[in-house]
Amino acid sequence: MSGHEHDEQSIQRREKLAKWREDAKAYPNDFRPDAKFGDLQKRFADVDAVALEGEAHSVAVAGRMMTRRIMGKASFANLRDGTDAMQIYIRRDDLPQDRYAEFKSFDIGDIIAVEGTVFRTRTGELSIKARDLRLLVKSLRPLPEKYHGLSDVETRYRQRYVDLIINERSREVFRARSKIVAWIRQFFIERDFLEVETPMMHPIQGGAVARPFTTHHNALDMDLFLRVAPELYLKRLTVGGFERVFEINRNFRNEGISTQHNPEFTMLEFYQAYVGYEEIMVLTEEIVGGVARSVCGTGTISYQGETLELDPPYHRISMADAILDRNPELSAADLDDEAKLRAFADAKGIHTESHYGRGKLWQEIFEKTVEHTLRRPTFITAHPMEVSPLSRANDEDPFITDRFELFIAGREIANGFSELNDPEDQAERFRRQVETKESGDDEAMAFDDDYIKALEYGLPPTGGQGLGIDRLTMLLTDSPSIRDVLLFPCLRPEGGAKNPND
Repeated sequence: MSGHEHDEQSIQRREKLAKWREDAKAYPNDFRPDAKFGDLQKRFADVDAVALEGEAHSVAVAGRMMTRRIMGKASFANLRDGTDAMQIYIRRDDLPQDRYAEFKSFDIGDIIAVEGTVFRTRTGELSIKARDLRLLVKSLRPLPEKYHGLSDVETRYRQRYVDLIINERSREVFRARSKIVAWIRQFFIERDFLEVETPMMHPIQGGAVARPFTTHHNALDMDLFLRVAPELYLKRLTVGGFERVFEINRNFRNEGISTQHNPEFTMLEFYQAYVGYEEIMVLTEEIVGGVARSVCGTGTISYQGETLELDPPYHRISMADAILDRNPELSAADLDDEAKLRAFADAKGIHTESHYGRGKLWQEIFEKTVEHTLRRPTFITAHPMEVSPLSRANDEDPFITDRFELFIAGREIANGFSELNDPEDQAERFRRQVETKESGDDEAMAFDDDYIKALEYGLPPTGGQGLGIDRLTMLLTDSPSIRDVLLFPCLRPEGGAKNPND
């Protein structure tokens, strides 16, 4: 539809609205439907035409008119409500005087109230035979005639309300997302976890290695950080005696936008006392496999043409072994040699900074050469301490930590570890983070004195994890971009320059 045609239709619709106002009928709020289309479709799915005619089941319904066919003295319209769609049969002689003429003045997109009886047409379609109808809401903008394909993807994100009106696929994705969150919540409640809420505005930057957003509190005259993760607050609660806690939380990270990243995103984060990272990995398998079966009906899913098996158990491999498997030109001895790691990174075109130690070099090489190859569910274990400031050091090799990340289809889905509960060790790690920040790393954490104070009261041995709800939803709904599973993703203003990461 051209812009000119769109403007012409909008003008005509506004003229109809003006006439509607003159008749004192505009935007009534006295109609109450007593049935939903989805319920009617289920209730009468197996009832034949003869039985329906005998019952003469009367209903009052409302919905948005998506299509219609006017055929002289009778017409058909297709209405959609929040549950389903249904055909309406409108015959002039069945309606009050002048009502049929009113109906013919309605436009696609208008919200209409209908009273009538349920019946089946000659072709067997469940429908409602109208005995009265009226306009409830005038749609002043015409709906798009064609609303699919790559050419419309930007509009779908910017005008999600139109996308949801038109696109059943989008409605299915967001219903699935709601089911995923509800299933996860119930999973933890059944295991005696306490759901909690922690602050979104933090006085210092912490909880994850990420660049934060900043804001200012006028009354206190102080800068605050939007949380990058709730981790340190949740572990404070474990110190306080809540030995099983979880939060389905909104986080904010001032980083790039891509098909996998949005500045605000949803995470599940949970902590359980008296377990380690091995038990958390098993719990993670139960979550991912269980929610897949609940939402998709199977543990075997298709994601962008790739078949993935989400039923446990998942593959486990250390970061060092994963790097060596993917990069045969490196030896185990090379992983202990910072100079050789830098030379390898340079040869591969992997960006490094002068302050990167051996552990950070491991991580950069892993992310650029290994991560995208991890298609089946895989736990990458034994992450270096340098890039794991909140994880417990491994008893046998303190260079690494008791940490894992779960990768599926080449992307990180979850990050978990045995929590560091030694306050002196944690304080030293925070000091190193401060040094890293002073060296120019905007993502490094600050020193959290209050968190150290909490640890000094005693954090039980604890395992914890963060799991990305958005990325999990992408997997389970076969959505290629994170923006497909966010109702209102962050976008540049219309007409702005394109993001190089898109």
